Amino acid sequence: MNKWGLWIIVAAVVLIGGAFYLMSGQQSVTQIPPAGEPIIESPAPAGEVKSFEVEGKPFEFSLKEIRVNEGDRVRITFKNTEGMHDWVIDEFSARAKQIQAGETDTVEFVANKKGTFEYYCSVGNGFHRQQGMVGKLIVE
Repeated sequence: MNKWGLWIIVAAVVLIGGAFYLMSGQQSVTQIPPAGEPIIESPAPAGEVKSFEVEGKPFEFSLKEIRVNEGDRVRITFKNTEGMHDWVIDEFSARAKQIQAGETDTVEFVANKKGTFEYYCSVGNGFHRQQGMVGKLIVE
């Protein structure tokens, strides 16, 4: 094989490989509903992430209830609007960091068991939780 034939083969492999790479890199994006949005469950086909934005302020979360289906991947974007807070759900070992006002943290987990589970703020050794900074994750 001559030098030009080898270059043609290499160029073809690079072009075909690049095309496959570009086609496989496309991903779907799930929109996070704005704070205060009355929608509790974001519709998503099976296998996609269900995303929720939860705001925290003294002794209150913006969403009191979140509903998902068993097996859904759940993404919580926790946004603190006042004070210092976090977002925790023990049964799924999911925990957003303790953050100051104006900061945001995201946590993602798979809802792999059915039931009603409490999420809460763990700041103050449970004081925020005792003062009502709780909500329910319902997995159907």
